Amino acid sequence: MASEKKTVDAVYDAKQLGVPKLLILGLQHVFAMFGATVLVPVLTGLDVSTTLLFAGLGTLLFHFLAKGKVPAFLGSSFAFLAGYGAIAPEGAKDLLPYACFGVACSAILYLILAALIKAFGTSKIMRFFPPIVTGPIIIAIGLNLSTSAINNCATNWWIAILAIAVVIICNIWGKGMIKIIPIILGVIVSYVVAAIAGQVDFTPVAEAAWIGLPIKWEMTVFSLIGKADTSLLITAAITIMPIALATMVEHIGDISAISSTVGHNYIKDPGLHRTLLGDGLATMVASLFGAPANTTYGENTGVLSLTRVYDPFVIRVAAVFAILFSFCPKLAALIYCMPGATLGGVSLILYGMISAVGVRNVVENRVDFSKSRNTIIAALILVLSIGINYTGSIAFTIGEITISLSGLAVGSLVGIILNAVLPGKDYDYQEEKAEHTGVNFEI
Repeated sequence: MASEKKTVDAVYDAKQLGVPKLLILGLQHVFAMFGATVLVPVLTGLDVSTTLLFAGLGTLLFHFLAKGKVPAFLGSSFAFLAGYGAIAPEGAKDLLPYACFGVACSAILYLILAALIKAFGTSKIMRFFPPIVTGPIIIAIGLNLSTSAINNCATNWWIAILAIAVVIICNIWGKGMIKIIPIILGVIVSYVVAAIAGQVDFTPVAEAAWIGLPIKWEMTVFSLIGKADTSLLITAAITIMPIALATMVEHIGDISAISSTVGHNYIKDPGLHRTLLGDGLATMVASLFGAPANTTYGENTGVLSLTRVYDPFVIRVAAVFAILFSFCPKLAALIYCMPGATLGGVSLILYGMISAVGVRNVVENRVDFSKSRNTIIAALILVLSIGINYTGSIAFTIGEITISLSGLAVGSLVGIILNAVLPGKDYDYQEEKAEHTGVNFEI
């Protein structure tokens, strides 16, 4: 343990580097998370400025609840894209607050799991969420999103292919920061080429103010008070909450990865219950104010590995930068002008990566598909999640309230229940091994 502490301390205190280097390190973390964080509101119709504000505030809240020990940045979660799409297709402004309500409700599961872990320990709780359940759920999330990516690519396949090519080249052959930020580079290159080709109208950028408030009241859940559709609220909650089952495992995987990078077991200290609480509350607050769900970011873990500066204070500096950027509407307008083909190209990879991560989760945990129980669970999760998605939803009425369940909600619930009741469970969660929760939705 002494050698572990020495390794950490050698590169731990960033304040020793001085203010200029500290600011640069903070900006680097902002740059690493920026592309993925702003892509989620662009894809869903949520506000970019609000997203940046609550990414910063959520990160600071997380650090407060985690005793300031964990060097994690909280950015936009891609896992909930399917939920937003189910409740607010094509980013329908009048329906987005309902989707945000569903995401806020899903955060309650984080709080419940945090309380259970605090009371009973990590291993006893995680055995209800083995890879045979979470893996197929993650695979289904990516596949369900594929249609929107293809539709965006179809607006200009050459621009989309350029974005895809840049992401692949940077991620496979890039060095240093180039390898860490392939998504934002793919966006920038294809965006610039599209602008040169005359396919971008920058009028909204010219008309936008340099400084403005980042919160739009009509996008918040609070705007529904007194006029909400109760049926839609319930439908949103039931549809989106099951997604949290996958994102909570994602969180555990990310904390394991950060622990491995730094050389300190954050699952034990400050404790998984604290990090889950921070992630859950950050997601709840962000959603209530019209921002996407938050999640711990793998990109920033990559920056930690690259710089070997593990001081959480650097992450808090990055959070402050994100908050400051949120007050610039001109920046948000520049992002909104992004061509659909550019979004399609990068989202095609991101959505595919989500499914690939699900496959990885199953493979790395050596799920035994020679067992009928495992085959049945995976089959039903995939077929129900994808099949129902392409036919609409399953709707039923309780009294005067109509509830619609998405394919993902049905598949997730069926998978969890079957895993709990069918004999032959052999999954043993081990908090010391990151691969046992190897789930990360970011590139």
